[in-house]
Parts: sequence; structure tokens; C-alpha cells
Amino acid sequence: MTQENNQIAVKAVEVHKAFGNLHVLKGVNLEVESGSVTVILGPSGSGKSTFLRLINQLETLTGGSIYIQGELIGFKHVQKNGEDMLQTLSDKEVARQREKLGMVFQRFNLFPHMTALENVMESPVHVLHMSKSEAKEIATRELERVGLQGRFDHYPNQLSGGQQQRVAIARALAMKPEIMLFDEPTSALDPELVGEVLNVMRTLAKAGMTMIVVTHEIGFAREVADQVVFMDKGVVVEKGGADIIDHPQTERFQEFLNNVL
Repeated sequence: MTQENNQIAVKAVEVHKAFGNLHVLKGVNLEVESGSVTVILGPSGSGKSTFLRLINQLETLTGGSIYIQGELIGFKHVQKNGEDMLQTLSDKEVARQREKLGMVFQRFNLFPHMTALENVMESPVHVLHMSKSEAKEIATRELERVGLQGRFDHYPNQLSGGQQQRVAIARALAMKPEIMLFDEPTSALDPELVGEVLNVMRTLAKAGMTMIVVTHEIGFAREVADQVVFMDKGVVVEKGGADIIDHPQTERFQEFLNNVL
């Protein structure tokens, strides 16, 4: 979990997002160091998932900027009539920026007609244009990494929810991302299956993977997070080390913790 360097992996500057008249994010500023784990807490509707989707360019910014490893995402600077202007990136350029990111959603979104192994191989073959043999080698390694030895030939409907989510994590890891985004990865799971997914995430954290995790798992945040961020109504109310969970500085964060602990 400890960063070996202080390179900023993700930087958000005055990030705004509106859907019509609904202003979901209202000037979010945040830095995530490489090799660190940031856990974002907050009530439903606070803008946590929207923020992750903006980082991965699944939504478009209304205002502000996001940088991934120092590179502005979604736009590039161009000279026009002697003036510096921002131009929207092409789909191909966005895809290149996305390659640094892996994302795991609440829902597993596995292909039902493919085995666990085939699900993990799919993107390396079709996006990275790997040979099937190379993709199989990577998929095998990542499925073993998430503890699914012996399940390679199982279809999603033959796997538990926890196992399906671990396939989804292996699928994201097979693309060799430098940053992993988790959007409430355990919220769709039965309580007894939550632990197996969190254990995989703990292992990734110990290995030094940069992670941004939206979750309601306070115990996980307390144990693994280098930075805890509490959001409410589209703003960052409080942020700090994991110790802020036990020593909240704001009344709103205290109220939230009283409701969830």
C-alpha cells in the first residue's frame, strides 16, 4: 500500500458534471498517488460512481479537468489562429487513454455464452490483437491470481456471484492496466460472498496496484485505504488517511458513519 514514489496517477481539478438540470458533481478536486488505494465513501446519489465514469471517459465532463499520469484526458491542446485551444479527442485517442485503466462494475457483465477463460481472453485478443495462445496464457495467470483455478471452463451461470465478479476482475487485469477503478464491486453480492472479492482487492493493494474504490465496505476502507474521501451532494466533504473513519472532522461524515456502521 505504501507508495514508492509520489507520482500523481489521477488528478481531478474543479470537476463538474451535470445531466440537464441535475448538477451531480460540483467542483471535485482530488489527487491519487501511484501505488496507493483511495476509497470513496458517501450516500447514494453523492456522485461517486459518476466521478469514476468520468475518469474512464464513460461520461463527458461538464467542466474542469482530469489528468491520468499527467496527461489531460478527453481533450488535447491545439494551435488555431495562433491561439491555444482545446479539441475533443477522437474515439481512437480516447481508447488509447483508456488502456491505462481497468474498471470493475457492480454488475459483472460477463458474456453468458463464454467460459471464464474465454471471457478473460476476449479483450486481449480483440482489443490488444494478441494471439490466442498469448491471451490464453495471460487469462490463465489472471484467473489463478484471483483464485479461480479449476473454474476456467465454467460458464457464468455455473459460477457464484463472487466467482463471477472475480472473473470480471481478472478480465480487467488481463488488459494490464496501471490503475484499477472499482464501482461498488460487492454491492450485488450475497453477504457471504463479499469477503472473497475483497480478499482479491486486498492482494492487489499489497502488490502496489493504484486503485480507486467506491464502496460501502467501511472495514475494507479502514484496513486498506491510503486515502479516504467522503462525498455528499456532489462535493468532497472530507478527505484524509484511513484514520478519519474513526475521527471524522465534519458533522456530515459522522452522521453518515453512524448510519452505516
